Amino acid sequence: MPTYRAGRHELGQNFLTDPEAVGTIISLVSQTDGPIVEIGAGAGALTLPMQRLRRPITAIEIDPRLARTLQHRVDPATTVVPGDFLHYRLPRAPHVIVGNLPFHRTTAILRHVLHADGWTAAVLLLQWEVARRRAAVGGATMMTAQWWPWYGFELAGRVPAAAFTPRPGTDAGLLTITRRSDPLVDAARRRRYKTFVHDVFTGSGRGLHEILPRVAGFPARAAVRMWLADQRFRGTPLPRDLSAAQWAEVFAIVDRCASATDRKRTRRG
Repeated sequence: MPTYRAGRHELGQNFLTDPEAVGTIISLVSQTDGPIVEIGAGAGALTLPMQRLRRPITAIEIDPRLARTLQHRVDPATTVVPGDFLHYRLPRAPHVIVGNLPFHRTTAILRHVLHADGWTAAVLLLQWEVARRRAAVGGATMMTAQWWPWYGFELAGRVPAAAFTPRPGTDAGLLTITRRSDPLVDAARRRRYKTFVHDVFTGSGRGLHEILPRVAGFPARAAVRMWLADQRFRGTPLPRDLSAAQWAEVFAIVDRCASATDRKRTRRG
């Protein structure tokens, strides 16, 4: 295991130093295929053991001091790239993303990852509560719901704060993200779908039975009410209670009705 100095606060450096946690991450990565892109390689706590998987690794590290040191320790199949991951253009060819993310930059990094094409799976170490929310434990967030048709999110475990040096103020969670081979919504409708999810989460009303018909509008209102009647909700369901499949189903109803209305208007015009 590498030797660590105090992490730089402005870079959110909390180095993973627990061998058991490292082993868990390597095991998860071993269940994937393809080249690896690592976010925040640091001193190589994950980079060096991942080399045993015999796969090409691109290790990105924002701290030039650590990047220079790591460059002298890696195998020829591993490339160390000094720089900010947010400015790194991910390859279009299939690859896997791995990283111990700085807690204060998690949302920005996740958005960068989710907007990129090419990668097939990600194994990420995040702040515990963030990992739970992204995996929809206790209900989905808007961000998760907006990306669910194209990605599956799973909580793979909890890593205690004591596993890091310096020790952060909270535990971490292991989040795995898998790109769906068969998306639930066509990519061409991604913008429309994300707007729909936003409107539902921010819509007024007491529960989905009031919110969804209002957001759907007149053309789809009756069909949405019929769909709601077929669901087996308990109590007063909220947007967070919808599953990935339910989001895709109700969006398909609204989108189909809206498209039919647009076609009628075009013919009249």
